[in-house]
Amino acid sequence: MSVSIASINSGSNGNCYYVGNQEGAVLIDAGISCKEIELRMNRLGLAMKSVKAIFVSHEHSDHIRGIDVLSRKYQIPVYLNQTMIHNGCVCVEKELVEIYEAHVPVTIGDLRITAFPKFHDACDPHSFIIQSENVTIGVLTDIGKACEQVIKYFKLCDAVFLEANYDEEMLQKGSYPYYLKNRIRSDKGHLSNTEALNLFINHKSALLSHLLLSHLSKDNNSPDLVSRLFNVHAQHTKVVVASRSVESEIYQISRSISPLLTEIVVKDKLTQYSLF
Repeated sequence: MSVSIASINSGSNGNCYYVGNQEGAVLIDAGISCKEIELRMNRLGLAMKSVKAIFVSHEHSDHIRGIDVLSRKYQIPVYLNQTMIHNGCVCVEKELVEIYEAHVPVTIGDLRITAFPKFHDACDPHSFIIQSENVTIGVLTDIGKACEQVIKYFKLCDAVFLEANYDEEMLQKGSYPYYLKNRIRSDKGHLSNTEALNLFINHKSALLSHLLLSHLSKDNNSPDLVSRLFNVHAQHTKVVVASRSVESEIYQISRSISPLLTEIVVKDKLTQYSLF
């Protein structure tokens, strides 16, 4: 069974990612209005009734802005971690709140959602992988650095939403105040183009079919720049830049292996065997 993925919106103005199959779907974050999420999903031909849960990565407004209205209107369970619940930083009706724990899969239909901690300036931020049969989708945004956990889960992905927030030179020369520049490039800020590219080059799976570059800064990055940067190293991976103003198309992700990928996998295995 293939998995459908789409970026509903991606950027500091709001983040929302769709992952689903024929049995149901989940949203990772809902940082734009309920009305806008409905409109964009409708344009994609995605039914809101297919969404069985919303998972919240952290409490910043660009990730939770639409959750209260969306969850109440459609009675969708919202998965938070204990810190978010304790701090009361996400407004959700009590009866709709569910709990996720780091590294413990949550089963929604035949989707398995696993959260893991990340570095970011929020109270208890997490990223997610979503698995269906042998397909793994990653949602790895708002990351200060590519720590061991990020690398571990990135390696599993058949498709991934990966943050490429800023170009170092554009940030340095830009108009942001010094404290904000330091926050963005700190270990609890965001992933730069270079850091994301290093993760992609050095740790991608041989079966990574789609890379959706996400959470680009409006002022400190350029879709054309980041697209060129990654496409040089893309090989068999389709590179897409997720927009901060419109939804992406729907991408179907499966584990069907092309002859080229088969050759790559075989070479990888032979390389691993030769080390012992």
